[in-house]
Amino acid sequence: MQRRKNALESSSLPTKLSDCRSDDPTRTELFIVEGDSALGTTKAARNSEFQAILPIRGKILNVQKASLSQMLENNECASIIQVIGAGSGKSFDLNDARYGRVILMSDADVDGAHIRCLLLTLFNSYMRPLVEAGRVFAAIPPLHRIDVIGGKKGEVHYTYADEEMKKVIAQLKKDGKRWKEPIQRYKGLGEMDADQLRETTMDPNHRTLRRITMKDVTKAEAMFELLMGNEVAPRKDFISTADIDRERIDA
Repeated sequence: MQRRKNALESSSLPTKLSDCRSDDPTRTELFIVEGDSALGTTKAARNSEFQAILPIRGKILNVQKASLSQMLENNECASIIQVIGAGSGKSFDLNDARYGRVILMSDADVDGAHIRCLLLTLFNSYMRPLVEAGRVFAAIPPLHRIDVIGGKKGEVHYTYADEEMKKVIAQLKKDGKRWKEPIQRYKGLGEMDADQLRETTMDPNHRTLRRITMKDVTKAEAMFELLMGNEVAPRKDFISTADIDRERIDA
């Protein structure tokens, strides 16, 4: 890996990038963050020494349905490619990537999952070597916060799925403990304060990341085409027959 250019040396970098101080690509992380609402909290929660923040607005362009020129004209797609700094498509050079890790951070709901899918479509189509090298991750923000009443001061449990939440509640009941009702369910990153976001989602010592892999590229491309391509009928068939958790669909 070569030393990456910093923001001052790269005049083409978008102004909305909050860059990190380190120029060591073996340490640095780029968080691509959904929306502006969580931007202030995310900037306060990060370690500015090695964590950079790039906000994106809403659902980015579906590049599976777009031409190369349309992709390059899209502000969000262009910003991501500029900030990573390694080019796109056949000209992509992994050695030029400015960050060791790219972390996709979106809400823990269906909209957030859709945005992650759009981002992964972009990486799959134009920056695939970054995925193949195991350098793209999805942050896993919590879905619930359970505040225990009494007992050990400040006892809090974060859970990441409904089943996990039910297990924690069952254990608290077994231990004779009470908890604050209603249990907080996070609809978005912006609902957490900086300390909570740091502890649960950004601090390398506590967070959970899911590495994005493409061991079976053919299978991945087929799924991207099914979910994001122009053919509507196969997608409807998949949605109607797939095992979908209806509780995760927001009203």
